[in-house]
Amino acid sequence: MLLAIDTATRWLGLALHDGQAIVAELGWQATQTQTVDLAPALVEVFGRAGITASDLTGVGVAIGPGSYTGLRVGLAMAKGLSLAHHVPLAGVPTLDIVAAGVGELPGLLVIVAEAGRSRVCAGRYRWQGRRGWRTNRPPDIITWEALLASLGAGAETESAEAVTFAGEIDAAASRAIRQAGRAFRALPAGSSVRRAGHLAQIAWEKVRRNRADDPATLAPVYLRDPAGLPLES
Repeated sequence: MLLAIDTATRWLGLALHDGQAIVAELGWQATQTQTVDLAPALVEVFGRAGITASDLTGVGVAIGPGSYTGLRVGLAMAKGLSLAHHVPLAGVPTLDIVAAGVGELPGLLVIVAEAGRSRVCAGRYRWQGRRGWRTNRPPDIITWEALLASLGAGAETESAEAVTFAGEIDAAASRAIRQAGRAFRALPAGSSVRRAGHLAQIAWEKVRRNRADDPATLAPVYLRDPAGLPLES
């Protein structure tokens, strides 16, 4: 049984994957802090599946980008479980988790996660056939205004490329996307949520293909703004 842990932002997620199916999954907006919420949620998801930590055969964890505190909490728990129970550990980029839940679409897919101070982490993905969505550049820390401008917002041309947004999109961002032009759209909330079940599936495949990470060296991916400041916790 593989446990997936996602504490990258205020949205937290846990899932259990038995190699064939997702047998338990929790996802919620943290009402206190990741530190307070995580341990009781682990007890709950283990209880729902009728297992204990000793039944784990692997651990997957979101490694960023994300908040400084959130990533440290999740990675510390994942490493602790991996080392204590001698099971493989697989790190997965945060934005890839959202992309894994989006089917084939024309044009560009932009995945976003909150970054604080009216900014988002934004990754740009292209559909690569059987490989699904893939990106060939690191995410940006950027404001919505700058992101939309960089994608040609307001360019009302017939040849404008379709741009689809998914991830952590608030009401103001949704309005900005709608106003940006006919080529721009945001996926519905249900299709944008960062599901721990997708994290579990990606991590399971990494472990199955002997691509697990070294718990001693796996580190969170912290993006920094132009002033050199890390993301808010």
